[in-house]
Amino acid sequence: MLSLLEADMAEVDRVIRARLHSDVALVRQVSEYIIQSGGKRLRPALVVLAAKALGYRGVQHHEMAAVVEFIHTATLLHDDVVDASDLRRGRDTANALFGNATSVLVGDFLYSRAFQMMVSVKNMRVMEVLSDATNIIAEGEVLQLMNCNDPNIDEAAYLRVIRYKTAKLFEAAGRLGALVCNAPREVEDALGSYGMHLGTAFQIIDDVLDYSGETDLIGKNVGDDLAEGKPTLPLLFAMKHGTQQEADIIRDAITKGDSSNFQRILAIVRNTGALEHAQRQAEAESKLATAALSALPSSQYKEALLQLSAFAVTREF
Repeated sequence: MLSLLEADMAEVDRVIRARLHSDVALVRQVSEYIIQSGGKRLRPALVVLAAKALGYRGVQHHEMAAVVEFIHTATLLHDDVVDASDLRRGRDTANALFGNATSVLVGDFLYSRAFQMMVSVKNMRVMEVLSDATNIIAEGEVLQLMNCNDPNIDEAAYLRVIRYKTAKLFEAAGRLGALVCNAPREVEDALGSYGMHLGTAFQIIDDVLDYSGETDLIGKNVGDDLAEGKPTLPLLFAMKHGTQQEADIIRDAITKGDSSNFQRILAIVRNTGALEHAQRQAEAESKLATAALSALPSSQYKEALLQLSAFAVTREF
């Protein structure tokens, strides 16, 4: 898949670098730091693959891929401030280096630059998809904040946060690939569904890796979610299927945002089969993503999309 996308993703990176320009030196410095600090570039890759799977031959998909990456990066800058994170992708977060105020304001710059770029396409449906996505992502951020330190939420509330906060931008990326091709609405909806289920699977596995990954691989501190009081799927399942004493230990840690008992909680999560349950949930979402691609003709790009849905649930980072 990487070789298939190499030329297109190089062009996306060129667009990103060009659109990062600002006369304000600090804006350039922080933007370049976070954009160049790695990451899987899955969302822009999804835009490119979706467009290419529909036979697109123009250049708008590069611009739209860069827009999606800017929106994603802006959310990361804001997320790290809210979560007081100090490590992302194996490097210091921007807020750890430049301060919270700078991170928030540069995040605002990236959001507004993304909107400047999407306006240039002169497609009202593109504007509609991306403005709806950014609004729902913001709602997801607030929902997650409300759920923090609350051990009483259920799986439905957990999944709602994922759909809003993470999966919505994946969905938008799939739709954009269809929109640059002027594809029929049913094809746009199919690629949107693919993106939504892919993003959901991706985030569930992200939450699994917080209890099964290694810091050097996942690029963040293992146990960060617990320290932030986030009631993720592995914890919700472990509370429901463990003993009362085990449930109380997890409830107390979520309520206090305390990871000092992480090793004990990790053992509970593993012993209750919580990681396997979350893995099954992610695999179910991956299958739904795969099924949505039946609307696309056979091609090497469709095959790459299928590989991407498999990667989402087998990755270790």
